[in-house]
Amino acid sequence: MTDRYAVIGNPISHSKSPTIHAAFAKQTSQDLTYTAILAPLEGFEDEVRKFQDSGGKGMNVTVPFKQKAWHLANHLSNRAIDAEAVNTLEFLVDGGIRGDNTDGVGLVRDIQDNLAIMLQGKRILLMGAGGAARGVMTPLLEAHPERLVIVNRTLDKAEQIVRHYEQGDRFSQVSISSSTYDLSGNQFDIVINATSASLSDALPPLPAGIFAPGSLAYDMMYGKGLTPFLQFAQAQGAARLADGLGMLVEQAAESFFLWRNVRPDTQPIIQLLKQ
Repeated sequence: MTDRYAVIGNPISHSKSPTIHAAFAKQTSQDLTYTAILAPLEGFEDEVRKFQDSGGKGMNVTVPFKQKAWHLANHLSNRAIDAEAVNTLEFLVDGGIRGDNTDGVGLVRDIQDNLAIMLQGKRILLMGAGGAARGVMTPLLEAHPERLVIVNRTLDKAEQIVRHYEQGDRFSQVSISSSTYDLSGNQFDIVINATSASLSDALPPLPAGIFAPGSLAYDMMYGKGLTPFLQFAQAQGAARLADGLGMLVEQAAESFFLWRNVRPDTQPIIQLLKQ
């Protein structure tokens, strides 16, 4: 019998996940279907339960439901606990729901494997303190950067993330800033935009001179052409520019592996989507 999976969100028509997972299934000879489900903003849990009760095996979760998925799951991975957000649900035989977060590992694999830029010993600036930023914190720290700075317009949100990492030696690598202008005089090897600014074609406020020689500018958003953040980075001399397309495919591959215990080759899919 063909196994059923889906991505759920609102909006959802733009999602590339059905294309990605269909390609993964074909490549790995897995018998499955993968569809997109538009959930009402107040009807997320009902849609998940309906899909689970109809025999669905698992779901990916996208905006704005990742925190609701975190509350819904009754088994959480360490990655999901750290992120306080879930983007992958697996429906267990006993009726339980396992929640995981593959966003961070997707980001790290895209940077280290696809872009061939090692994170160890690097100075990293992470812009934003919302769900996207929380989802990547643990894998970034596990890559042992020299320094990880979180900058956010609302200081309280950044402080909440840092407090979460106060236990253990990971905290020593993390510092915060309430204003990007406090960063003047600092340079970073990797600058990651985890804000939603690119969705509205806006540029997060950044001071000049923050991109170190040979630096990478990475925008988690993806689309046609350079985002305002990447345009700014290019003008400021960033050596490498990347959007979040590779991260999208890599996080999907991790979800696929969790569900099917088979790891697909991501490179052909990334090239397919770029074309």
